[in-house]
Amino acid sequence: MASDTTRRLILLRHAKSDWPDVPDRDRPLAKRGRRDAPRIGRWLHEQGYQPDVVVVSAATRTRQTWDLVAPELGGSPAVHFEPRAYAASALTLLYLAQELPARYRTALLIAHNPGLSELAASLAAPPESPAATGPAATGPAVKDSPRPAISLPTAAVAVFEFTGDWPSLTPGHARLTNLTTPADL
Repeated sequence: MASDTTRRLILLRHAKSDWPDVPDRDRPLAKRGRRDAPRIGRWLHEQGYQPDVVVVSAATRTRQTWDLVAPELGGSPAVHFEPRAYAASALTLLYLAQELPARYRTALLIAHNPGLSELAASLAAPPESPAATGPAATGPAVKDSPRPAISLPTAAVAVFEFTGDWPSLTPGHARLTNLTTPADL
């Protein structure tokens, strides 16, 4: 039986990273990234976006982003460092969200492009669909309606809402409720 619970998925691209001579997975945050991550954490807190669970790519720059966002959020969400989120496709990131236990209502996923931007664009319901205009995804997306183009620069956040359990999160059936970047703050 499907739940009618409204759930929220917050997508956060890692903050700006540096390019030292290390393997990609080990790249740390740049000075700008260390400045932007806490700003995004404060914004999330001010907007009332308190996650119950956080899924973080196992890469250094995503872990460092979380380390700087976490103190600004308050609360103590469950945190999972997920190797599958590193350099993941949109589909893999979607699977990670769909695997979340039902007890979580708000999840924060910290990962990388291009997969994260592709996931954001695929989740967003076309503007004319019930999911985009109403509180719930109640039917199939309107055919031939363009999905909003969503590009997530470093430290950008896209917030989606949908009704149902995590496994019911599918492309075109979530409502983009907020989108911001450090430059917007």
